[in-house]
Amino acid sequence: MNAKKGTWVRIHDIVLTAEERSPNIPDDTKKVPLEMWTKGFILQDASIGDIVEVKTITGRKVKGRLVEINPYYSHNFGEFVPELLEIGLQLKTLLWEGDKNE
Repeated sequence: MNAKKGTWVRIHDIVLTAEERSPNIPDDTKKVPLEMWTKGFILQDASIGDIVEVKTITGRKVKGRLVEINPYYSHNFGEFVPELLEIGLQLKTLLWEGDKNE
């Protein structure tokens, strides 16, 4: 897939390798590189996997490997939980109609 100059993209770069990381961090953190994921407007035509430069919303220019074109949020709040729906209905009744046992 190709990105044209000015397209909103996401890039990735390794800021520090595992060996370059500080000895004062937790052991599990020391074992992995420090990674950077940045979104911005690409400054030249490129393809996924190319090293590119982007201009971020704040105006910084950052270089990295092009990993996504027109990135978007794909997270959600999980699957439907019937119990939460029932609790919501009960709460609505209590708030608007009050406790009828009083």
